[in-house]
Amino acid sequence: MELMIEDLMEEVIERGGSDLHLSAGLPPYIRVSGHLTATEHPPMSSEECQRLIFSMLNNTQRKNLEQTWELDCSYGVRGLARFRVNVYKDRGTYAACLRALSSKIPKLEVLGLPQIVTDLSEKPRGLVLVTGPTGSGKSTTLASMINNINLTRAEHILTIEDPVEFVYEPVKSLIHQRQIGEDTKSFSNALRAALREDPDVILVGEMRDLETISLAISAAETGHLVFGTLHTSSAAQTVDRMVDVFPPDQQTQVRVQLSNSLVAVLSQTLVPKANPKPGEFGRVMAQEIMVVTPAISNLIREGKTAQIYGAIQTGGRVGMQTLEMTLADMYRKSIIAFDAAMSKTSRPDELQRLIGGAPNAAKGAPAAARH
Repeated sequence: MELMIEDLMEEVIERGGSDLHLSAGLPPYIRVSGHLTATEHPPMSSEECQRLIFSMLNNTQRKNLEQTWELDCSYGVRGLARFRVNVYKDRGTYAACLRALSSKIPKLEVLGLPQIVTDLSEKPRGLVLVTGPTGSGKSTTLASMINNINLTRAEHILTIEDPVEFVYEPVKSLIHQRQIGEDTKSFSNALRAALREDPDVILVGEMRDLETISLAISAAETGHLVFGTLHTSSAAQTVDRMVDVFPPDQQTQVRVQLSNSLVAVLSQTLVPKANPKPGEFGRVMAQEIMVVTPAISNLIREGKTAQIYGAIQTGGRVGMQTLEMTLADMYRKSIIAFDAAMSKTSRPDELQRLIGGAPNAAKGAPAAARH
């Protein structure tokens, strides 16, 4: 009996996996809790691999793939889950990576996020950025924040995504979701049009070029609440990345705009749990949270991004935390192991200081050591 793509998707969900990889000459691979393992299916021929991939695509998508050799789309199995699909060529044959997307949008409290994240979703305007490497849960955090608005306020929410990941059911809000390649040609096109579509809240799936970043800042300045993502690993790096996209003669002006419109940056990563229970998701989210206070606004305006980390360290009373504070706290609570914490920090000395030096010293570390 020939293998069907739906069977493999079901296997991913049953095993609590996050990704499915299809390649010619190899069995399907599944990533579970960050670890990639081969399934027990036999290696696939290039024909079988292509058959599985093409079974998910419509005629337009097949044509795009044959022209550009790469394709982003989504595919859903009713009653099971939706998957974000990326198809590409590998040594002349088609291969694909499928990311499993939860059919239910988790509430913010279920994600274990601090109260400040809920507070940020209740802001009337400004720019809120969720950043981190690929696969760090940015889409899930943003979906939870957008859905919190949907559950509590009557707003017009407009999302621009590549591809659409979570599908929202309107509760109090009116929601329109636009997919790149199907509903609009590009992020910048959709964002330019968005300002004439009477939105209150705009989600920009990825801020990857000058025009998109510029339009997102302008939208936040003109009274909209704008959410966006970048592939950066800290708040300071996020500010630098946004400014550096612009030509040198525009950077001073952009810093001024950012200092006025940026509300917060959440930089996140997923860390393996020390002792996950059977059937439990094997990773936990760790976040650096920067809330733009008048002091941080000044640092952004003056280009002193190197001092932002210090401002976050002392900003606990307004909900700020460094990644190192979060990792140290999780380690102290035995949620993550010492090596896992160290593998996620770019400031190992600071993390060592917070947890009291040697790994086992942290268990009895006084609360004061956190700061």
